[in-house]
Amino acid sequence: MNTELRISQSDLYETDYYLWIQETIEKLKQQNYQQVDWVNLLDEIEDMGKRERLSLESNLVVVLLHLLKWKHQPQNRSGSWKGSIREHRRQILEAIKISPSLKAYPNEILAECYEEAVLQASDETGLPVETFPSECSYSIEQILEADLSTFE
Repeated sequence: MNTELRISQSDLYETDYYLWIQETIEKLKQQNYQQVDWVNLLDEIEDMGKRERLSLESNLVVVLLHLLKWKHQPQNRSGSWKGSIREHRRQILEAIKISPSLKAYPNEILAECYEEAVLQASDETGLPVETFPSECSYSIEQILEADLSTFE
């Protein structure tokens, strides 16, 4: 019977993810550990950490992209770019506030995120990639907190 329960839990994970979550939570609350679908639960917990890092990376690319456009296309500056910079900065800082162990991560991925932002900035502006500095000349602190006049 335990095998059947594990199979049905695994099937439930594949067919109704939300219900699987609800049932897993209930089993954990009841301390019914033998009935928990541990394989999928552990995978989900591991994926949560990956998603946090990917979200931080994505937000950093967007900030860098808009800062590059801000600097290299001053005639096109808009409230939309400014608002996007503010919102994505906020999301990065909030992620770090909630998970302080991520504090060093933006510095670790800055070069990679900058390269991606340059490619996207080139695509969006029509400017050649060579228009943009090959390396990011700002610190992560400036990128996340500096007044936009720093990037003019």
